Amino acid sequence: MPGPSVDVVVVTYNPGDTITSFLQSAVGAEGVASVTVVDNASSDDVAQRAAAWADVSFVQTGRNAGYGGGANIGALQGSAAWILVSNADIVLEPGAVAALLAVAESDETIGAVGPRVQEIDGTTYPSARPLPTLMLGAGHALLGRAWPRNPWTRRYRLNLHPLGGEVDAGWLSGSCFLVRRSAWEKLGGFDERYFMFFEDVDLGRRLGAAGFRQVWTPRAVVTHLGGHSYRSDPAPMLKAHHDSARLYVASAYPRWWQAPVRAVVAAGLTARERAEVAAARRRLSTPAD
Repeated sequence: MPGPSVDVVVVTYNPGDTITSFLQSAVGAEGVASVTVVDNASSDDVAQRAAAWADVSFVQTGRNAGYGGGANIGALQGSAAWILVSNADIVLEPGAVAALLAVAESDETIGAVGPRVQEIDGTTYPSARPLPTLMLGAGHALLGRAWPRNPWTRRYRLNLHPLGGEVDAGWLSGSCFLVRRSAWEKLGGFDERYFMFFEDVDLGRRLGAAGFRQVWTPRAVVTHLGGHSYRSDPAPMLKAHHDSARLYVASAYPRWWQAPVRAVVAAGLTARERAEVAAARRRLSTPAD
């Protein structure tokens, strides 16, 4: 393999101890040219201290720029041919970066590669999916929790087998993925209108429209430790998710004659957001047995 050709960008916001675990797995990994920690105005200096301890670059945005905004800032710090963007609550298993790079460089039409994201219990997170059409997205959103085996949710899940081969996807989870720098720069990186959620779906849509493949591979494995940033009130996170969903629909279906569809979807998302916030708060207020 040629020399290091991956700039690693990790975005933090009150990351807790997870940032240390991430840096331990990233610094010195085969293929890594640089590591940059981008902190979105955390309430403490944990990320800065972790970056200093690991002797890697640290950028303080001075504001909560969102995941996409933080990643865009971090990507400007390097010049390697590939950029690995990651959440702080990820551990790169040995050989993960080299495996991602091997797949990425096997075909010049590949724009992004995603690893197998495993949960702590070893199960595989569905980190690669087809692009959500209106019918597919609506069916999954409305029925996914109450009826997990509904036909829309099943079609929205690709067969990501740990012992299988590479799978082409419509989009890859932004929690950890490798992206070709030339493609990233051509598209302007993440769309920063997405504060959090759907920035990865939108990037996948634009990569595909530009002619780039997006590939999931089980040869590269990362472990998801579980987030630290959001613990108590679910409302802000649920609002951000539904705001981003509305923005994605507006971006993917922008024509004037699609306005009625946008209005119906927006109304449905608003109703779903209110129901999910109420349900989550009920769960939080219910005493544990």
